[in-house]
Amino acid sequence: MSAPKRTQPTWECPSGVEPPRLKLHNSLTRQKELFVPQSGKKVSWYSCGPTVYDSSHMGHARSYISFDIMRRVLQDYFGYDVFYVMNITDIDDKIIKRARQKHLFASYKEEANSIDQVVQDASAALEKLMAKFEKETMAEKKDMQSRIIAKVSEAIKVAKGGSDSSKQAAQELAEKCVDVLADWLDSRLGHTVTDNSIFLSLPRHYEVEFHDDMAGLNILPPDSLTRVSEFVPEIVTFIQSIITNGYGYESKGSVYFDVAKFDTTPNHHYAKLVPEAYGDAEALAEGEGDLSTGEDKLREKRSSNDFALWKASKPGEPAWPSPWGMGRPGWHIECSVMASYVLGSSLDIHTGGVDLKFPHHDNEMAQAEAYYGNDHWVRYFLHAGHLNIQGQKMSKSLKNFITIREALSTHTARQLRLAFLLHSWKDTLDYSTETMKVALTYEKMVQEFFLNVKAMLRNQSSSGVDLLQKWGQDELELNNAFLAKKQAIHEALCDSLDTRSVMDTIRELVAVSNVYIKKKGENKMTSNAYLLKLIACYISKMLQTFGASSKDDMTGSGGQDATGTGNVEDTVMPYLEAFSDFREAVRKVAREQNVKELLLLCDGVRDSVLPNLGVRLEDVDGQRPLIKLVDRETLLKEREEAERQKNEEAERKRKEKEEREKKEAAKEAQNKIPPSDMFKNEMDKYSKFDEKGIPTHDGAGEELTKNQLKKLQKMYQDQEKKYNTWMKKQENAAGGNK
Repeated sequence: MSAPKRTQPTWECPSGVEPPRLKLHNSLTRQKELFVPQSGKKVSWYSCGPTVYDSSHMGHARSYISFDIMRRVLQDYFGYDVFYVMNITDIDDKIIKRARQKHLFASYKEEANSIDQVVQDASAALEKLMAKFEKETMAEKKDMQSRIIAKVSEAIKVAKGGSDSSKQAAQELAEKCVDVLADWLDSRLGHTVTDNSIFLSLPRHYEVEFHDDMAGLNILPPDSLTRVSEFVPEIVTFIQSIITNGYGYESKGSVYFDVAKFDTTPNHHYAKLVPEAYGDAEALAEGEGDLSTGEDKLREKRSSNDFALWKASKPGEPAWPSPWGMGRPGWHIECSVMASYVLGSSLDIHTGGVDLKFPHHDNEMAQAEAYYGNDHWVRYFLHAGHLNIQGQKMSKSLKNFITIREALSTHTARQLRLAFLLHSWKDTLDYSTETMKVALTYEKMVQEFFLNVKAMLRNQSSSGVDLLQKWGQDELELNNAFLAKKQAIHEALCDSLDTRSVMDTIRELVAVSNVYIKKKGENKMTSNAYLLKLIACYISKMLQTFGASSKDDMTGSGGQDATGTGNVEDTVMPYLEAFSDFREAVRKVAREQNVKELLLLCDGVRDSVLPNLGVRLEDVDGQRPLIKLVDRETLLKEREEAERQKNEEAERKRKEKEEREKKEAAKEAQNKIPPSDMFKNEMDKYSKFDEKGIPTHDGAGEELTKNQLKKLQKMYQDQEKKYNTWMKKQENAAGGNK
């Protein structure tokens, strides 16, 4: 009988846990929704770009740093193939007005010869602003206008009282009054500006500056950039189709979108993002632009809710040909056309600032869906939160803003990005001294961890099998914490790209690692440098994913050497290690032979010489010193801060000593007073005393009550004890001197 065949046992698939999937907070539903791109791993993304009429500011940084972080995470962490499109708005009411004002003021200033004429014109311009001030109801605007009025009034007053009537004085006065003169000149002469190049040169200048600022912030450039001025023919064609579809109408050379017609058509819905804002006259007027409002414009519309697709140009405005006459595009139609031109009839993601929700983004969707006849032009609308400056709402119109260049003059791009990463991308961010202090502390925390791990790797065998040590219980616990933190970070990123929780988890991971290092050191044991390297490299990679990496991170280059061919750290470290070992040998001999001068010299090299070379040397009991390459400026600032704290501590101790001495002196002076004399300095309060010197009558001659006498007798007895103790102390001292 043949032996039975042996077979493999039945295998069962583990039940496991369903891994988290990416969800994004979608403004279209006001909740987190599962992210499902329409074409597999391909993601079409359109982001509203800037209106380039002035320098870019931290409000722009709030949006574009946030979107850059999100884009990098989708690409580099989740592995999506993102196609990112951004526009530049270079035709807009703000641009037209600013271009005219700059042109007219430059001409005025150049021709200003009479200071009396400038005083007269500035006074007229000031009256115009004061009339606006009287009608203004918004407190912030009134405050801004009040400051301008005070500044210009003072300049006019000084000019009237002065004797300098030169051309230079006239030009200087004009410059001081530019805030009122520019608007006044535009109201009088704006219609005379007819050269289209004036309206194009201003936005081109600020567009170049904007791209430089984005590069300075380490923001990836878009895959495709669109400019309104290059899409006017496509915009005209798009508008014609909207009219053909029944959702647009011409009126006096302008074309308007018929909101009511669109909203009442099945499968269409107006104001998807902010339905409660439907009919908000103030928001709608702001969306139309400063040059496109007023009673005459309202009369051109079938409804006040309708908005301009095409604006008939007035004198002093740029113009392009169209079937409805010379004109220019409305603000909202620009994005609808350019995004559709590049990305088609339905976008996976559309991003912009939260202040653009209504009417701009709602109008964008209405126009595109009217054109395509669909109801899903945007699948996921993501809005970055507001930015406050030191707790106050940032507003360019209120002159309460900080330019990106100003911000980069005080903090690095990495530090700004860390501040943003430590906050939710969709919530309000307060750009303040305290916010940046937190970001700087975070940066130092991770950098110190990287430097410590690098130093440990150098002090141990940094390659080969010697680095792979057996794990003990401490290593198992640290690795378990590492795996748990990695899982928490993944879950946070799946939870609508929650970088705040990610950064908190990284902080916790560094803290756990530092506890492990400290415990090993206290027990005179060697830390497992390889495990720490794995943790540090993971953190470094996450920072790199966020666009917040540094040359000093674990995955960084460490900077090139002078020849440009090698890594600075690899080049200089053998020399630094040799010097450090020599210094340790000198310190050992100096301690053994008690040569304090040598120890002081060794400390001086560590504290004064090496920091100037960008080297931090940290002495560790029982181990080789830790060598860290750190930016020279950072080390010098650290040294200055340490010196400042040392001086503050010395001053605090001096004041405490002085205060103690004052109290002791006062106490000594009080103890020296004989009890019979203690009330003699209070003759205004007391008029009669007994044989001991205790008061019996008050200042008015009235006899003191029993309770009052009792209190005074108690005070007398206390002083008597103090005085007797002091006398005994003096007698003992005198006896000791004999």
